Amino acid sequence: MTAAPGSLPRLPREAVALVKYLASRGALSAPVAVSSREAGKVVGLSQQGAARQMLLLEREGFLSRSLGARPPRVQLTERTREALALEAKEIAQLLERPRSVTLEGTVSSGLGEGGYYLSLPGYRQQFEERLGYTPFPGTLNLRLGARELTEVDALRGLPGIPIAGFSDGGRSFGGARCHPATVRGKEAHVILPDRSHYRDVLEIIAPVSLRRALHLKDGERLAVKVLGP
Repeated sequence: MTAAPGSLPRLPREAVALVKYLASRGALSAPVAVSSREAGKVVGLSQQGAARQMLLLEREGFLSRSLGARPPRVQLTERTREALALEAKEIAQLLERPRSVTLEGTVSSGLGEGGYYLSLPGYRQQFEERLGYTPFPGTLNLRLGARELTEVDALRGLPGIPIAGFSDGGRSFGGARCHPATVRGKEAHVILPDRSHYRDVLEIIAPVSLRRALHLKDGERLAVKVLGP
């Protein structure tokens, strides 16, 4: 779908590697001879996959092609240069963020779903491999205020530790990202599911039951320090 006039240019996520390769060939400055077979081989796509991405980039105004030549000559447009500059600016802003942020909320009981999801083998194996521990089967939930929600929205823009979604028995389970944290000196991770019904609730996982270890009760104010990259 073509972007609306005047909107900020955003490269299609799936075509970023191809754009970087073309830029490295000098396509931001002049037309270059690149076949879809050659491009696909470099970025790990089939010839058909690279051709589809070039067509998408052309349709979205990021690339122009001269199909009469063999191999075709392609050039990245000024819109691509603007998109790359915008992405570079956003990355620089992320790198300038504080290395940690403290979020404070109110301890709140959930519906008990956390224990079920954390116990699923499809998640548990990833936690063991990527976090270095098996989480206690249950999350500590903090209900957040408006300021903290803004910080959480910023966290969602950071890479974090990806936990992939999966399918099991015909049911699909969504992915998430984890961010290292400490709660009163205890090792933990903030987990941000890709799909969540409770935007104002922050979920925290740890090797132990934080509620028991820290003698926490519903309604108690608690701070969690989320560690930066």
